[in-house]
Amino acid sequence: MAQSNWEADKMLDTYIYDHLVKKKLHNIAKSFVTEGKVSPDLVAIDAPGGFLFEWWSVFWEMFYARTKEKHDESVVEYGLNLINMPPVQHSSSQQQDPLLSQQSQQNNRKRKGPTSSGPANSTGTGNTVGPSNSQPSTPSTHTPVEGVAMTGNMQHVNNMPKGPMMYGSDAIGGLASSANQLLQDDMEPFGDVGALEDNVESFLSQDDGDGGSLFGTLKRNPSEHTETSKVFSFNEVGSIRRSASKVICCNFSSDGKLLASAGHDKKVFIWNMETLHTEIPPEEHGHIITDVRFQPNSTQLATSSFDKTIKIWDVSKPGYFVRTISGHNAPVMSLDFHPKKTDLFCSCDTNNEIRFWSINAANCLRGIKGASTQVRFQPKLGQMLAAASENIVSIFDVEQYRGVHSFKGHSSSVHSICWNPTGELVASLSEDSVKVWSVGSGECIHELSSSGNKFHSCVYHPTYPNLLVIGGYQSLELWDTGENKCMTIAAHECVISALAQSSSTGMMASASHDKSVKIWK
Repeated sequence: MAQSNWEADKMLDTYIYDHLVKKKLHNIAKSFVTEGKVSPDLVAIDAPGGFLFEWWSVFWEMFYARTKEKHDESVVEYGLNLINMPPVQHSSSQQQDPLLSQQSQQNNRKRKGPTSSGPANSTGTGNTVGPSNSQPSTPSTHTPVEGVAMTGNMQHVNNMPKGPMMYGSDAIGGLASSANQLLQDDMEPFGDVGALEDNVESFLSQDDGDGGSLFGTLKRNPSEHTETSKVFSFNEVGSIRRSASKVICCNFSSDGKLLASAGHDKKVFIWNMETLHTEIPPEEHGHIITDVRFQPNSTQLATSSFDKTIKIWDVSKPGYFVRTISGHNAPVMSLDFHPKKTDLFCSCDTNNEIRFWSINAANCLRGIKGASTQVRFQPKLGQMLAAASENIVSIFDVEQYRGVHSFKGHSSSVHSICWNPTGELVASLSEDSVKVWSVGSGECIHELSSSGNKFHSCVYHPTYPNLLVIGGYQSLELWDTGENKCMTIAAHECVISALAQSSSTGMMASASHDKSVKIWK
């Protein structure tokens, strides 16, 4: 801000335009320049995230630091020096409006209380005669003030597609201390600062009792930094775009060294995760590929298709293609390999038929009704199979081919299902909500409303067992089911059709209708 005669309103327009460009909102930026008549003579200070974002980050840390009982004047001095402005005393009436405006713009995500589905009866359908006597644990909820304090800050960080999302001592640096008089009068509109402080602490705290919390430890004072403090990060580390059309599915090999993706191209793409080199087998399906899965601890994989067939591939063999398996009388929508029985896999079609197959003999072993969207074996043991059909999720006993549970609670069709790492919980996703079911009790124990962003895919994080990653339209939701708190991250330019994770490498992949696959860690 070296200019002595700059006009505040014009410079603000310049920084807003710079902020939109940094976020890659080019169409909005162009419209803003046209309608706002932004001056081309003024040049924004170039900063990695945009000067507006950098300024907001400093302001937020000073604002947040005010919640401490003890204050360190150094953070105020540091912040003011950083933005090159002299200290100015403000009255509460001068500062109140913009802060209240920020509060009104950041609405806390609404979360419905958990619903329950009774235990299955002898036919495998849910007990819907009356409410269950057992009560599910109620996820925590927060007031709008608390939502402003935490979610507002998260939104600013997460909306940058290629920037890292990181919370912890290193992310805050020397700013996580306290501000004194600068913001003292501005705290009244936000109510009890004690409650605000408790919310920040709970959101960013580590919980070693259930596998670790999700978003790292926020150190409030530079002197509190330790080398052992845990930091949660979620960064885009690669972007792959080889498809000429929509990507529908993706899956990692057990060792995480290979990633397979497929979709409207009718081809399967095999990615070397170390080099991102691509192999595209010459063999193709006759129609859209709907699902792709690697066999556990194997070089084999399989694809399902609208062409009513399943193809088996082996990356250790020349050309990769092994055989085509036929037998379905309708488009095949999904498939999965058994985690322990190396010769068994299953598939489902749009006629609601589930088929169990022998890989080597390429013949059908058994057929049952119950899935038209997706099938997923229980991890590790494979004793149960989760199956989605319309708005119902069924759990089948694989040994006896019988229904164990029928989870009814979605008001629209279920798009995606996934097991948690232990195989005790199943998450089911429709466009308007995600539900987490206990296989032991047959009840819904957690629920998240989409609040407008239509959900499409889900998978559990490979490192944090309570963190469910949800793919929607353009963005990812990171939902801490233990704390019932959520973060939004800009990710793609269209629907995120599938998600995959590798527990071996800690990496995740997102496939999208924007023709790309992105890698996250």
